[in-house]
Amino acid sequence: VEFKFTKGTWLSEALDTNNTAPDNYKIKFINDTTLTFTVKSWGKISKKPMGQITGNVRYHKNFGGAGILPRDIIVWLPSGYDSVSDKRYPVLYMHDGQNIIDPLTSAFGIDWQIDETVDSLIYSKLIQEIIIVGIYNTNNRGSEYLETQTGYAYLNFIVGRLKPYIDSNYNTLADNQNTAVAGSSLGGIISFMLVWEFPEIFSKAACLSPAFKIDAIDFVDNVKNYNGSKKDVKIFIYNGGIGLEEILQPGVDEMLGALNEKGFTEGIDLNYIKDSLAEHNETAWAKYTHNFLQYFFPAK
Repeated sequence: VEFKFTKGTWLSEALDTNNTAPDNYKIKFINDTTLTFTVKSWGKISKKPMGQITGNVRYHKNFGGAGILPRDIIVWLPSGYDSVSDKRYPVLYMHDGQNIIDPLTSAFGIDWQIDETVDSLIYSKLIQEIIIVGIYNTNNRGSEYLETQTGYAYLNFIVGRLKPYIDSNYNTLADNQNTAVAGSSLGGIISFMLVWEFPEIFSKAACLSPAFKIDAIDFVDNVKNYNGSKKDVKIFIYNGGIGLEEILQPGVDEMLGALNEKGFTEGIDLNYIKDSLAEHNETAWAKYTHNFLQYFFPAK
């Protein structure tokens, strides 16, 4: 189990003897166990965000869709975007958009640093120039990112509302071969669902620490029970090995097996990375963004 103590909100978090917020407790139980904890003080620690926004971003506030809450959209553009009017770019859509570019809006003050990574890879001529569309989450994240009525409303919002808007207002390559999606944890499963349900629109999905099968969540069976022709998509899967990552691993293993049974081949249309020492956080995911970026958008 992995846990922290609060008095109900992060405004009253348990602090240690140095008046700082400790990391999550991670304890593996073998049999009946009694543990005693002493909280010295309670409070909120303001963590200074690390990093900044690199590059040119634009915001679309309170962007709404049928059946879901409105949310902000952040769009990252390559450095030469405004100076070249006739060039069109592949697009990467990402869930939990407030956590990917701007440390000031990231939940824990640390972002994916996708802006710095993409900028460096473009400069090094390792990937194509791309556009990134970050979709902020809402208080309904738990239902929007799952196989629920709200989850499918969220998918339909991306396919029917957001993508057409982005394609109409930015110089995009709108075909499915130039359209990818990425996310972590629940964002990993909804990324997989998007490419699995709409392969004619999205052809690439990066699923980092994905919740494919855990507790009542199970999208592995959807893949196992699929009897249609093989989907022409690429899947990138990553998982760590500590805390929640260890709990997610059986579902990841089952999904890899199901994809193999459906004709997916490692190194061709399936790419899997395992880091046994990594935890479930933005720092770990940031470390592996360059892998799926080079897999999806290799320099021509």
